[in-house]
This record gives sequence, C-alpha cells and structure tokens, in this order.
Amino acid sequence: MSAEAAGTPLRVVVADDEPLARERLRALLAAEPGVTLVAEAASGAEAVREVLAHAPDVLLLDIEMPAGDGFEVLRALPPESVPVVVFVTAWQRHAVRAFEAQALDFLLKPYDRERFRATLERARRQLELVRRADAGPRHEALLSGLALAEAPLRRLPVKEDGRIRFIECEAITHVEAEANYVRIHTVGGQHVMRETLTRLEERLDARRFIRVHRSVLVNLDHVRELEPLSQGEYLLVLGAGTAVRTGRAHRARVEQALGLGAAAGSR
Repeated sequence: MSAEAAGTPLRVVVADDEPLARERLRALLAAEPGVTLVAEAASGAEAVREVLAHAPDVLLLDIEMPAGDGFEVLRALPPESVPVVVFVTAWQRHAVRAFEAQALDFLLKPYDRERFRATLERARRQLELVRRADAGPRHEALLSGLALAEAPLRRLPVKEDGRIRFIECEAITHVEAEANYVRIHTVGGQHVMRETLTRLEERLDARRFIRVHRSVLVNLDHVRELEPLSQGEYLLVLGAGTAVRTGRAHRARVEQALGLGAAAGSR
C-alpha cells in the first residue's frame, strides 16, 4: 500500500531509555505504510535534540527517562517544534497527567499491534487538524496542560482486568504498602496497584494525605476519631469504622495535621 493510500504520511521520533522498548516500536513502525522513523532517543535531553533536529510529526515519548522526563521534554520545546505527542509507558499512574498535558494518546505497556495502529490513525487525523491551526494557541494549551499535570491527582488510574479504572482521590480512605504494590482502600472497596507508597504519596495532595506509619497513608478527610495509645502512638478511626495505628516516628506529623496542639501536649 502506498503512503498516499495510507493517509497523511507520518515522520516519527521515538524516545525511550529501554533498548527493547525502542526495538519493539521500531518494528511496529516499520510495518506501517506511510510512516518513517527519523530518529531515536534514550534520554530526555536526546529527545529534545532529536525533535529540534528532525521536526517530526509525532513523538512517541516515554515518561520516566534519565536527563529529563517526558513532561520536561515538552516544556523544553519551543512552540513551533511541538509535535503530536503519544506517551508510551509501563506506569499507569501517569495516565491522568498525560492527558492533562494535552497528549494525543497514552499507550500502556504492554500494548498490541491493533492498539498501536489505532494510535497512529488518531495521530494522522490530529496532524491534519494541527496543520490547519496556529502553533501559538496549540503551545499555550500544552503549557497550560503541563501546569495542570503538576497539580496533585484528582483521580487515580488503576489497571484492573485489562482496563484502567479511575478512582476519585477524595473517596480514598487510606493506602497500605504491600511490597512493590499498594492496597488502596476506598469508601466502596479495595484496589491493588503496582506502585510504591512513596511514589504514590508524591502525587497525592499533601494537604489531604499524610503518612501516619511507614507503610500507611491516611486521607485526613476520613478521620472521625482518635484514640491515644502508649508511647506516642494513636489509633485513627476512619469513617467506615476502620482503625489505623500510627507509628511513633510520625507522631508530630499526625498531631500537626489533625490540629491537636495543646490538646495532645496535655495528655
């Protein structure tokens, strides 16, 4: 099939620090008519250089890379050099941020050929629209999205049964660490996510979620009662009746977050 029959030709840059990931993308792109891989990058800094050097139509962009993550790559590009962006990552926690950053699509590894092909078709359609639009407004929208992506998550993407379910963060009562996973407790149930507690804590609203134990995060909005225990520990009773024990090392943080102050000192 000719490039004309395939639709709008696409010039693509691939940015991923994993050689096997780049190899797979290279093979998938080679099988698509009307698509040319013009450059590859293994870091954020390389991605910026290759985009500026080759002016691609589409950037297949990993998020977690050395020398600048995917979001930093987009911030570094001037308005006239911003291509159609597709984030490609193994981490579902970035899904909300990616779409808030005005990405066209979000490919969650592992993905199949059909899913990849559908993304390329979306890129073709988007490119046709972009070429009719002014670069200035497009870049302003991108920067606005990137600023929004830095804000705490409002919804948490969790992969379950081959789909991504979005959980409202305000419905989360607490989160427990389980090795390389976290168990997310909500008003309506539980969800398991492949993530560390520390990484998740970084993305949640620090005004609402606090670490009360080395393995537990609690949503302050769901704390209904507090029972002092021995040696500076507390028992937090949440709205659903669940009790969470705090750690001694987190005593000051818990007291400050719950506004105990003098009441705690008078015990």
